[in-house]
Amino acid sequence: MLFKVVEEITELVLIVASIYLILGFYVRRYQPQWSESLDKRRLVTLFVFVLLVTAIKVSEDVLGGESGTVDTVILLFVHSHVPTAAVGFFEVVTYSGSAMVLFPLTILATVVFLYTNYRYEALLVASSSICGAAVIYYIKMLVNRNRPALWDTAWYWGSSFPSGHTLAVAAFATSLVLCLRRVWPAAQSWGLTLAVLWICVVALSRLVMGVHWPTDVLTAACIGAFIPLAINALVTLRGSKRVNL
Repeated sequence: MLFKVVEEITELVLIVASIYLILGFYVRRYQPQWSESLDKRRLVTLFVFVLLVTAIKVSEDVLGGESGTVDTVILLFVHSHVPTAAVGFFEVVTYSGSAMVLFPLTILATVVFLYTNYRYEALLVASSSICGAAVIYYIKMLVNRNRPALWDTAWYWGSSFPSGHTLAVAAFATSLVLCLRRVWPAAQSWGLTLAVLWICVVALSRLVMGVHWPTDVLTAACIGAFIPLAINALVTLRGSKRVNL
């Protein structure tokens, strides 16, 4: 299993490096006006590619039925090591990733940004959440993966893959971090810390409750974070193109 993990990580690194090199060649050759923007955001660009490739790789394993053993081992480990007294806490945490919480938060954040004349930030938060919801719906409809049945759990609609709660939180939280970076740079570090913590505990809560496989939440976190990062990157590149024109 260890050899398999090392092999997967090595393959991931090679794929990301190849994509980045190809992108760099394309930009220098055909879109030189993007070069400065791409150089300034090298780490962010690499991170976006890591998220995308990880999501694709894990999805391939899920669809190919290759992740079952690892998923089961990890889920049983989580179930056996989380105290019963902590389950109530994780039930509250998982509720924070529901539509009943995220929808009002998205509306509130969008209205606040619009009211303070931060229109791009309002658009980023709203579009990230909408895209996230659409991705959740369509992937669940396309991928018919059964939810775990290792112990008695609450019932949830649709396919187990991906975790809707995790993806929605990742999209919303990541978009807020990007907004903080533009509106209040000094708050970016603690905002990022809180966002990562929120995404992780929501993902863990889905495992504790036994309603998702580990690969469900991993893929969901990658896709959710990828959506606002990709939107922001595309808008930034288009903006740099217009400036140079």
